[in-house]
Order: sequence, then structure tokens, then C-alpha cells
Amino acid sequence: MSSLTYDLTLAGLSVGSAAALTGIGLIVTYRATGVLNFAHGAIAMVCAYALRQCVVEWGWPLWLGATVTLLVLAPGLGVVLERFVFRPLAVLGGDPAQTLVASIGVFVLLVGGAALVWGQGARDDAPVLVPDEPWGQLAVVLVLAAGVTAVVRRTRFGRELRAVVDDRRLAVLGGVDADRVAAAGWAFGAFTAGLTGVLLAPYVRLDPYGLSLLVMEVVAVAVAARMRSLPVAVVVALGIGVAQSQLTRLHPSGWAEPLLQAVGTNLFVVALLVAALVPPGVGERDALPRTATARAATPPGVWIVVLVLFLLPLGLAGRDLHTSVQVPALAVVLLSLVVVTGRGGQISLGQAAYAGLGALFTALLAAGRFPGLPRLPELAALAAAVVLVAPLGLLTGWPAIGRRGLALALATFAVGVGVSRFVFAQPYATAGLTLGRPAGFDGDRAYYVLELLLLAVALLATHALRRGRTGRALAAMRDHERGAQAAGVRVPSLKLLAFVAGAALAALGGAMLGMGLRAFDAGAYDPVRGLLWFAAVVVLGADSTLGALAAAALLVGLDAGTRGGVAAALVGVLAILVGRFPGGPYEALRATADRLRPRPTPALTEVGLRTRALLHPAEPRAARRAPVPMGATGVVRRAKGAGGTGPVGRRERRDGEGRPERRPMAAAPAAAPLLTARDLHVRYGGLTALDGVDLGLSPGRITAVVGPNGAGKSTLFHCLAGTLRPGRGTVRLGGRDITALPAHARTRLGVARTFQQLAVFPSLTVAENVRVGAEQGRVADPGAVERALRLLGLDGPVRARPAAALPTGTLRRVELARVLAGSPRILLLDEPAAGLDTAEVAALTRVLKALAADGTALLVVEHDLDLVAGLADVVQVMTAGRIIASGPPGHVLDALERGAGR
Repeated sequence: MSSLTYDLTLAGLSVGSAAALTGIGLIVTYRATGVLNFAHGAIAMVCAYALRQCVVEWGWPLWLGATVTLLVLAPGLGVVLERFVFRPLAVLGGDPAQTLVASIGVFVLLVGGAALVWGQGARDDAPVLVPDEPWGQLAVVLVLAAGVTAVVRRTRFGRELRAVVDDRRLAVLGGVDADRVAAAGWAFGAFTAGLTGVLLAPYVRLDPYGLSLLVMEVVAVAVAARMRSLPVAVVVALGIGVAQSQLTRLHPSGWAEPLLQAVGTNLFVVALLVAALVPPGVGERDALPRTATARAATPPGVWIVVLVLFLLPLGLAGRDLHTSVQVPALAVVLLSLVVVTGRGGQISLGQAAYAGLGALFTALLAAGRFPGLPRLPELAALAAAVVLVAPLGLLTGWPAIGRRGLALALATFAVGVGVSRFVFAQPYATAGLTLGRPAGFDGDRAYYVLELLLLAVALLATHALRRGRTGRALAAMRDHERGAQAAGVRVPSLKLLAFVAGAALAALGGAMLGMGLRAFDAGAYDPVRGLLWFAAVVVLGADSTLGALAAAALLVGLDAGTRGGVAAALVGVLAILVGRFPGGPYEALRATADRLRPRPTPALTEVGLRTRALLHPAEPRAARRAPVPMGATGVVRRAKGAGGTGPVGRRERRDGEGRPERRPMAAAPAAAPLLTARDLHVRYGGLTALDGVDLGLSPGRITAVVGPNGAGKSTLFHCLAGTLRPGRGTVRLGGRDITALPAHARTRLGVARTFQQLAVFPSLTVAENVRVGAEQGRVADPGAVERALRLLGLDGPVRARPAAALPTGTLRRVELARVLAGSPRILLLDEPAAGLDTAEVAALTRVLKALAADGTALLVVEHDLDLVAGLADVVQVMTAGRIIASGPPGHVLDALERGAGR
């Protein structure tokens, strides 16, 4: 028994060592560039094939082939990827959305390229670089981990590496060569990927898909280390490897036997599921390409052409028609990504799992093998499968509530891999399954007609989710999630709706695909397919139903008409270039055509020139200067133009030194507070942000909060708005405790907010932006949209323009109009004058005073003391997390200025 334990431990250490190499490479690349390299497994596969090519096909000595592969090809591939793929994205701003898609694009490109060059069949003649014993592999892992740790902690390069990870732009300003650091990180990460590939290839199936996915499954060790700690990654990898090996000793009987065997052979997948779904996610920034403008409507003529093209296969026969039946089915699957990703703004790398479950459930129901349900006709089985799979969308929808960006990508990928390994790859679920076609649609031509009908239903469902109130809410969530919450959108429920609807569409398409092939083929729903489908939809326009149809035709047509892998290679190239056209090729072509279209320049007549000279004299107007710091307080005074006009256009008295003379203001009697905060405490680690803050907001009064940076103003604002829950204290609305309520729930109770950084939805028009606020607000008022547009001067032609094309001042009005359309009782304004000129500030002041006169309670967090002096009824001064002064602006601001002058 002890000998068996020892042997199994050695085998586990061997597997764990390979996993540890993957973890080290992923962590180094992530720490150097901020990119989770989804292409890591593909690089490992390419290097394994390259070593085989050198040794087996060309007859090179093993040492020479290994040297060229590991010390030239692998690092060179990493440097090329950094230089030509990821560095341009970093220069453009390092959008995590684009880097994630580009990384998946590299994966897809390398997999497709390997299939083209070496074929899709598995090979078992990979050369053995290190014998199947753990000590040599373990020594390599420990040396690499210790060396990298020493470099990161004790060398100048390590300090530069940490600086680049923390803030690339700031590091560059400090003299760090960020490109050199990133290139070194990519070279080392690619080297470890290549070493992993050549170590694993002799003992697993060497094929473009299987080896790539096998390496990516062990990303769990890097995630468990929170993408930072190399020792943790090594220990986790070795521990899982040994545990997986020891589990092979178990031989249970009964119903648990297949499940335990599956767990025992896929423990890294279990670890991936736990690491991705249970702990807090890594990389929480938004990670989906955003639509820059409102997407132009597709010309009706294009849809006529599409209809004709989809009807053409009805004239085909034989193998051509047999291939064509796959296109409508795959199009339905890709439409599910349009709903989840394109409209809902959520990353979903696991749609292949739902497509496969749709096919599997249909086959089981039609065969009478689904537990608890009778045998059903094929068409009824398809409908029942869609109903059964749709709720399973919660597997990815639930993690999406608290995750974004990279964390969500990992969660959805983990679910896809888990379903593939624990359901599709298990004989107890899929053995002996066949999948027939519905009665009356057995022939290819008849079945193709049925597919077109089902595709039409899917298009109508997608259209319904992209229009109306739900469509606007989805677009708002995609464009600016926190802004959507502030507008009252129930973001958690909406995410669940998107994933459930996406699962239903994917299940429908997967079942159609299985019926078209007349069998359940687990390989057709492999997780690698999910990555390919996601990349194809994104690069062809994630929010475009036309793009989904084109992607289906492209993926099926290219691989059917050429060698397998062409479609994946093409999609990979387009995904690598996604940073250049995030809206898809159609949007890029349309934008290019607009730029190239000649536009005549109108010329003024003599009368026009004289009129312009009269309206715009040659002498320049006094320019409004930027705010300047005022002493140590960190607050600023808005500089006046000529004549000393204040923010609302009134002439101010000046004292002997030229400063505005403030007169004491008598505070108007205040009504009972509508929103009250009592004893709020917030700590960030060892820093106290709020220390027992009390605040009350009364109807008809404007309260301003001023103070230096770091005083706690933003933290207080977030506690009131619902985006941050205090560690201690309460927030009450009237007599109701709302401390635990999220932002969207508070909005529906009448607590609305604006953002310092604009929170508009660029893909929606001005009127649609405002309508989102009205539809999700406290009171359903049909006239609220038009009133808000008129009040803010947005009821002209600008109402139909996309928000992305408007200047800052107009966007401030759009955001405020959206808030007002929800009929708030309390309005929280975070630096509302940021980016506005004097005239716009004057107009904003008049609007805010009118709102207060109408009974709204307003809170303004603002650095501009002149705006505060002319607007607020009461001023609260914060410092170090406490309110140190409160009262009418005349008294408080004069005292503040005197204190700053001492």
C-alpha cells in the first residue's frame, strides 16, 4: 500500500509540476502586462508541435530541437505578440475589453493555424524531453519560481515590473521603459508555456484543440494565487496534482461511481470552478468592447440580400445541402451571444455548454432517457429541452451579478469547461445516443425549411430584447453599469434575464445543430468552440444580428469549402485587430465612408460677412480661467471674467483687495430632513474615511459639502447613493432605514444621483437616455421625458443625436435630464459643474434653484466655492472624515477662507 501511495504521489508531482509551470507563466505575464493570457495553452500546443516537427519530421537531434523551440521560438512568439498585438492596445489606453478579446483571438488564430499546418487529428509520437519522473520537472519548477521571486523582489527590473503593473502611464512618466518590461514578461510567459507543452505532449493527445484546452484548465492555480503569489501557485498546483493522482485509488460502486471517477480525473477543472466562482474575482474592470455610438440601422436592402442568400441552399442537394443545414442552427447559437454580450454587455465564454445541453436534453427526451419525463416526439423534445436549459443560464448569470471583466470571463469559461468534462465527456450521459429529426422534416431540404422558421423565431426574440424598455435598459447596463443602477435599472435582475434568454437561444441552436448532424457529438460543443464563437460574434459586431448571421455562414462555409482551421485563423486575425474597430467591420467601413465622403464648405456672401462682423466683434471676450487651488484647503474658487460677474450673472461687490465681498446670509427655516445619515463610519484597511458623520437633507434646501481631497466627501456621497455600505451607522429616507438598499432600489424610492465622470449611455440617443430614467424612476409619468428635455434645452434636433457625439456641457444636461425624468425627491450631485463654462454653470445654477424651490432636496459635492456661495443654503465642511463646520455659506466660507489665509 505504501509503495502504491509513493508511486501515485510521484505521478501527481509530475502532473502538478506541469501545472505549476503554467501558473508561473500566467502570473508573470499578468503582472508584467495586466493581461490574462488566454492564448497560453495555444502557445504550449504550437511549441509541442514545433518540437515534434523538428525531431520527428526533420530528424534533428532532440537537444537542438528543444533549444530552438524553447529558447528561440517560444520567447520570440511572446515578444511578437507583445509588440504587434498587445502593445498597440496598451498605447491606446489598455482597455481590458480589447486585450481580453485580442488574447482570445490569438488563441483562436494559433489553434486554427495549427489545424491548417499539422491537421486536426491526434498524434502520439511527440518526443520525450524529460522522462516521466517528477524530480527533474519539480526541480525546474522550483528553480524558476525562486528565480522569478528573487528578480521581482530584489532587483531594479522587479521594481520596474511592479510599477508598470500598478500604473503603466505613471511608470513611463517616471522613466520606466514599460515596453521592455512587458516584452520581457511576455517572453518569459511564452517560454513557460512552451516548456509545459513539450513536457505534456508525450503523455496526452497532441492535437490542436485538446492540448490547448488541457493547459488552460490549470489556470485555476494562477487564479487561486490571485494572479500574484508564485509560491501559492506552485503549492496549489502540486497539491492538486497529488490529490488527483491519489483519487485514482478509489473504486466506488453504485450511482456515485461515474461521478467520482469524473472528479478524480478532472480535479483541476473542479479547482477552476471553485477558484473562478467562489472567491472574489480578479480583474474586476469592465471588460467588454463598448459601442462608441448609436449603431446605425441596417438598410432594408441588406436584409433582402440576406434572405435571398439563406433561401439559396433550397436549390442545392447532396453534401452541399447537408453542410448548409448547419448555418441556421449555428446562427441561432450566435444570436444568444448577441443578447448576452452585444446588448447586455456581459462576457460569456460558455455558450457552447448551453448549446450542447440543448442537443443532449433533446436526444435524451426523444429517447425516453431523461429522468422523470416520458419519451417525447422530436419537436416537442426540442421545445422541452429549451425550457429545461433556460434556467441553467443562472450558472453563469448568478456569478455575473458580482463579477465583471476578467473575473466574469473566467467564471463563464469555468462553467463551460465543467459542463464539457462532467457531462458531455461521460459515458453515463451520452453513450448510445442518437438524435433524429422531427416527423415530416427528415429530408435535408424539409429540415432546412424548419430551421429557417426557427431562425425567424429566434430573430424576433432577439429583436424584442433589443427594443423597447428592456432593450434600453440592457443598452444602459452595457454602456455604463453604475450609471444604469443610478437610473434605477435593476442590474442584477437584468443580468439574469440576459443569461437565461441567452441559454434558451443557445439550447435551441444546439438542438438544431444536433438534429442537422443526426447525432449528439460532444466535440461540436467543446469549450474551444465557445471561445471561437465568442470571438467571431465580437469581431463581426456584437450588437448586430446581421453580424451573427454572417459569422455563422463564415464559420461553416470556410471550414466546409477549405481545410479545417481556416475559419478559426481568420476569426483570430480579426479578433487581434478588434482594437481598431470595436464596433465590427460594418461599423468600421461605414465610419470610413463617412470620413471619405466629400463635404462642400459653405461660403458667406458679402452681406453675411458684414453681419458676422457686427455680431462677433474682433476684440476677444474675456476668457474664463481654470479654477486655481486655494491654500491648503484643496478647494477652489471659480475665476470671474471681465466685470466680475458671478456664476449666475449678478454683479458682486468687491472688497479693497478686489475679492468678492460676502454678506452674511440668514438661513431659511428648514423643513424636517427627508434623508438623514447618522454616525456613518467607513474604513479602508487602516484608513478611516468617515468617522461618525451626521447629515440631514431637507426638502427645498440645497446642501453643499466642501473640503480638501481625501476629506471623505466621495465616500459620504457613495454611502448616501447606495454604492457603498457603511461599516457602522444608518441612512434613513423619511422613517425607513435604507442603509442596506442598493443604488437602483434607492433610485426607485426617489434618491437620484449624478456622477463626476459623465454617466451617459453613448449608444443611445439623447431622448433614449432620458427615457431610461423615466421608465426606471420613482413615478411613471408619460410626460416626464418631454418636460425634462424642455427644462434642460434638449427638445430640439439634439434629442435624436447619439450621446457619444455630444460635447461635455450637453452631456451634463443629458445626465441631469435623465435623473429629473425619474421624479426624484432627493438629488445628489457630484461636482455638477465639472467641465462647464461660465454660461453653462449659470444655467445649471438656475435649474438647481428652481428644483429646490419646487421642493426637491439637493446635495452638492463641489470644489468651486463661488458656485457654492451662489447656490447653497447650507454648507458642510469636511476634513479627515468628519464634518468640522456647518452653516450658511456666507459665514462658513468666509471662516474657511480666513483659516486658509493664516
